[in-house]
Amino acid sequence: MVAAAIGAKAPARGSNRLVIAGASAGTVFEWYDFYLYGSLASFITEHFFSGVNATTGYIFALLAFAAGFAVRPFGAIVFGRLGDLWGRKNTFLVTMILMGLSTFAVGLLPSYAQIGVAAPVALILMRLIQGLALGGEYGGAATYVAEHAPEGKRGLFTSWIQITATFGLFLSLIVIIAVRTRLGEDAFKAWGWRIPFLVSALLLIVSLWIRLRLNESPIFQKMVAEGTTSKAPLTESFARWPNLKLVLLALAGLTAGQAVVWYTGQFYSLFFLEKTLKIEGVLTNELVAAALLLGTPFFVVFGWLSDKIGRKPIILAGCLLAVLTYFPIFKAITVAGNPALAAASASSPVTVVADPADCAFQFDPVGKQVFASSCDLAKSALATAGVSYANQAAPAGTVASVKIGAVTIPSFKGEVLPAAELKTQKAAWAKTLGSALKTAGYPAKADPAKINMPVLVGLLWLLVLYVTMVYGPIAAALVEMFPARIRYTSMSLPYHVGNGWFGGFLPTTAFAMVAATGNIYYGLWYPVVVAAVTFVVGLLFVKEMRGAKIEA
Repeated sequence: MVAAAIGAKAPARGSNRLVIAGASAGTVFEWYDFYLYGSLASFITEHFFSGVNATTGYIFALLAFAAGFAVRPFGAIVFGRLGDLWGRKNTFLVTMILMGLSTFAVGLLPSYAQIGVAAPVALILMRLIQGLALGGEYGGAATYVAEHAPEGKRGLFTSWIQITATFGLFLSLIVIIAVRTRLGEDAFKAWGWRIPFLVSALLLIVSLWIRLRLNESPIFQKMVAEGTTSKAPLTESFARWPNLKLVLLALAGLTAGQAVVWYTGQFYSLFFLEKTLKIEGVLTNELVAAALLLGTPFFVVFGWLSDKIGRKPIILAGCLLAVLTYFPIFKAITVAGNPALAAASASSPVTVVADPADCAFQFDPVGKQVFASSCDLAKSALATAGVSYANQAAPAGTVASVKIGAVTIPSFKGEVLPAAELKTQKAAWAKTLGSALKTAGYPAKADPAKINMPVLVGLLWLLVLYVTMVYGPIAAALVEMFPARIRYTSMSLPYHVGNGWFGGFLPTTAFAMVAATGNIYYGLWYPVVVAAVTFVVGLLFVKEMRGAKIEA
C-alpha cells in the first residue's frame, strides 16, 4: 500500500542531471543527519553520559556513534532485499523518512540529568534507526544512478553520489559553526547543540520533494516488465557460492580499506585535532571544513579517471598511500597544530614507570568503579591533560611515578585512602603534575596564534585526497561486480560491513588504543593494517570490472 502510494507520485523520467541531483540531494541529507552525532560527540558525552567518568563517557559516546554503524549491514540486508523486490526509488524514500525523523528526535531527547539512564538508551535507539536507514540508502542511490549512467561514464556519474558523504559532513560542520558562532560557546554547550538536529526536519522536506520527482530505474522497470526480478534476493546473494565469493572479495579487497581511509581522513582527524591536540572546537571544525572544501572536487576527478584506467588501480593506490604515510602525516599535523606540544614531547618525553599489574584498562560502563591505584591515577591525569606517554615496567609492588624529562613525580596509593581524602590528595597531586608539565612546556591547549594554518590545512587536505581516491570509484566498482536482479542486496552488504564495521568502529577503537597505551599515534595502526590487507587482497584476487555490462 505504501509502495503504491509512493510509486504513484513519480512523474515522467527527467534528465540525467535530475537523476544525479535527486539521488545526491537525498543522500547529502542522510549523511548530514548521520554525521551530526560524530561532530558533536563531546557535547553528547556531557548531556547523555554524565553519570560516568570522563574517559568512559567519551568512549561511550563514541560507542553510541558506532552503534549506528553496527546495524548498517542489517539495514543493507533488509532494505537491499526490498530494493531488489520493490524498486530502488521506493526503498530509498522510506529510508530517508526513517533517517529524518530519528535525527529530529535526537534534538528533543531529555538529558541524563533529566531522566537518568533512559537518556542514553533513547539516544542509542535513535542511532540504531539511523544506522538501519543508512544501510538501505547508499545501495539504492548508487544503483539508481549507475543504472541511468551512459556507457563509459559510470564512474563519473556515481562519483557524485560519493561526494554526498563529504558534503553531508561539510554541511553538518557549517551548520555547527554557524550556530556556535551565533549563540556563543556557553549557550551552544547548554542547549544550542540541539539546533542542528532540529534543522534536519527542513532538509527532510526538501529532499523528499526532490526525490518524489524521480522515476524508477530503467533497468528495474525492464526487469519488472520481463518478469526477471529476483524472488529470493537474499538466497541468491549469500547462499550461492559464486555470488557470496564476490561479496567477500568486495569486502576484503575493496570496501574495508576504503572505509578506514575514509574515516581516518574525515573523522579521526577531527577527533585528533580537538581531543588530542587540544585545538579549540570551532577552529577544528573550520580547519576540517576547509580541507573538505578543497578536496571534494577530486571525488569527481577520480570517478572520471576510473572510467579511463579502471576502478581497482585508483582505490588500491589510495590504500597503499595511507599505509605508507599516515604516521608521518599525523606527526606533522601535531607539529603544525600544536607546536608547543610537539616540542615538549621531543625535549621532555613523559614515561609512566609502574608495576603492570597495578594498571587497569580504565573503562567503567556503570560509573561505579574507582581507579585509584598509583598507576591508574598517573595515567588518568595524563590522559585528562592530553599528554602522550610511554610505559616502563617496574618491579612488583612499586608505587608508580611519572617521569617528565629528567624530573620524576611519584604517584600515591589511592586505593588505601578514604573517599574524601582520596579526592583531596588526587586534586593536589594533579596540580603538582600540571605544574611540572607546564614547566616542561606542555600546553593546556593549543595556541591559535602559533598554529601553522596553511600547513595544517594542506595536511588535512592530503588526508581528504586519499579519501577521494578510495571512495570516488567505489560505487561504480561495486555496481559492476553484481547482476542487476540482486545488485541492491549484494553490493549493499559488503559496502556497509566495510563502512559500518571496519570504518564506523575506527574512532572508538583508535581512541581506546591510544587510551590503553598512552601513545597518541598508536590508534593509527588500526587503519594502516586494514588498508594493507585490502591492498594485498584487492591486488591479488579482485577482478577489474570497468565497462562491464550491468543490464543483466
